[in-house]
Amino acid sequence: MDARIVVIIAGVILIIAIIGSLLFLRSAGGKFTYDTQNGTRPRATEGEGSTPGVAFKGRFTMLAAGAGVIFSAIIAKLWSMQMVSSDYYEELSVQNQTRTVTTPAPRGRILDRNGEPLVANRASLTVAGYRDLADDTVLVRHLANVLGMPYVAVRRNIQDYNQGAQSLHTIASDVRRSTVAYIQEHVGVFPGVEVVERTERVYPHGELAAHVLGYTGTITQEQLEAQDQQQESGDTSAGTITYQSGDIVGQAGVEIQYESLLQGIRGEQTVQVDASGNVTGQTGAVPPEPGSDIKLTLDITIQQACEDGLARAMEIAKNMGNENATRGACVCLDCTNGEILGMASAPKFDPSVFIGGVSTDVWNVLNSDDGGHPMVNRAIAGEYMSASTIKPLSALAALEFGIMDEKTVTNCTGWWTGMGEANGRYCWDHSGHGPMTLRNGIVMSCDPVFYEIGKGFYYDEQHPEGLQEVFRRWGLGEATGVDLPAESSGRVPDAQWKYDYFSNWENADREWNAGDMCNIVIGQGDILVTPLQMACVYAGIANGGKEFVPHVFLSAVSRDGEGDAVSYEPRERLTGEYRQQSDMDLVQDALQGVIYEESASQASHFTNLDVLVAGKSGTGQKSGEDDYSWFVTYAPADDPRYVVAALVEQGGFGGTTAIHAVRHVLGVIYNQPDTAAVDAGDGSR
Repeated sequence: MDARIVVIIAGVILIIAIIGSLLFLRSAGGKFTYDTQNGTRPRATEGEGSTPGVAFKGRFTMLAAGAGVIFSAIIAKLWSMQMVSSDYYEELSVQNQTRTVTTPAPRGRILDRNGEPLVANRASLTVAGYRDLADDTVLVRHLANVLGMPYVAVRRNIQDYNQGAQSLHTIASDVRRSTVAYIQEHVGVFPGVEVVERTERVYPHGELAAHVLGYTGTITQEQLEAQDQQQESGDTSAGTITYQSGDIVGQAGVEIQYESLLQGIRGEQTVQVDASGNVTGQTGAVPPEPGSDIKLTLDITIQQACEDGLARAMEIAKNMGNENATRGACVCLDCTNGEILGMASAPKFDPSVFIGGVSTDVWNVLNSDDGGHPMVNRAIAGEYMSASTIKPLSALAALEFGIMDEKTVTNCTGWWTGMGEANGRYCWDHSGHGPMTLRNGIVMSCDPVFYEIGKGFYYDEQHPEGLQEVFRRWGLGEATGVDLPAESSGRVPDAQWKYDYFSNWENADREWNAGDMCNIVIGQGDILVTPLQMACVYAGIANGGKEFVPHVFLSAVSRDGEGDAVSYEPRERLTGEYRQQSDMDLVQDALQGVIYEESASQASHFTNLDVLVAGKSGTGQKSGEDDYSWFVTYAPADDPRYVVAALVEQGGFGGTTAIHAVRHVLGVIYNQPDTAAVDAGDGSR
């Protein structure tokens, strides 16, 4: 019945009730009554007083009036609801019958600097259904048989409470086309089951650059709670994405660093529901908008060279008896702008294992000690002793604070006793280098030259921590600011750090001593650096002091595919200060000498390149383990462009292992592969 007719009927009933009440009151009494004994002559009633009849008629009058007020209020409300607010209540009625649910958007692709896809998307046929399907046991069991999945798994996916009640719940992804065809041909058998096309990540080059790219996964409860706290505090900005349970988000590497660009805008689907909230149909839809494609600074050719070079260096180390050489890192960057052209870390992992959710067994392997923690990006998160790669900075510090000058000569006999015979120290070359200037001390990596520098700072009352000051000035001890998550800061130890760090030691043992200074001056002891930090240091040396912030983001591609919407502008990180240009000239000349003068076997790997190379080897010691192998170079030495740094954990001498990773990368860049023989070298460090 139409609402307006209801209003009219209610009004008629109210009028009849009022008229009936008046007539009843009229007939039930008045000002006069008739004398039944003396005929029809009326007599006055005022003298009757408060009789039961009079009281009854008063109460009835009040009841009639109250009923009139109530009916009037009802009529007024009905009139307001049906005549004045009918559109509003009609809208509420429609809303009670519909729900708006979101549909996932494809993520943007990740490309190398030349547009080659490193991470792309592929269409995935997905079988999905609404939550109420779980109540149909026969359907669920039949669907499980068709999909080849356990009944419990299918039912659990349908009931997935991480997804909205009215959203389509993913039952199975990457379903075979033959299975999809069967379901579509038997729609009557599978009512409410739908086949939808969604996208999933695909990695055209497998494990290549996995540590840089990262991986995606379902948003975690912790991430959702962090979002809620941020919203409650009002700490939101325009364009911030609001996530829901079940969303696929970046969880590591570039995928999480540039989530705001890669994440698309969800679409909307309006569905019709019954009184129980079950979906009964679909109406309008707004399609999702894909995320932006982004270009990285990586060059896929150089990236492959970094990974192949690192693998080659580790294999050579194993062949030389260092069987634990299974971990390491290799970085190549453009020292003119901070662009990272290649970044490798070993062991590697396959990011595709995270598609659709990673199993507990696989996750445990990826995070186990036995597996070498392959998810750690050792290029930015691995902290190591710098070994002799730090010596150019130690030399600059010695020159600046007057500990040494370019003419100072140290006689290396292979055994240094500058702190007394009881505190004597060996040079790595036990036979000794003979008289050494500071420049040749760098070239030959002569330890006693630098022990003298450490001793000089320890006894310098005006600048006892001048060495640490220079290290920090060149960016050690703090993160580089690379646009990747989980970067480590390294450590530049000093007296205060030692006193605080070893709080459970006796006070005398917590004091900074000459031995501590002699350790860090050659990159040993408690100093820690990352491979990327050392690459930045050598980029600064190549540039005469200027270091750029290292980065992997190059640009975001416009959504229409034409041009770039956002491009990275290189930013200067710091300028490493030094006393005068001649100091820098000495260091740069010495680093060329390392390549071509330190040993004939070492030089043979670089003389077959058309460009000059400068660099430094390093060999670090860690108690109970084999030596750690370092090599850092920049080229061309006379017009620097490329910096390559490599580290092999427990790989042996730097001049016999890590050198092969660096040389392989330079060979790919200049299309001049290394033709020198692989041998054990002569112990150059």
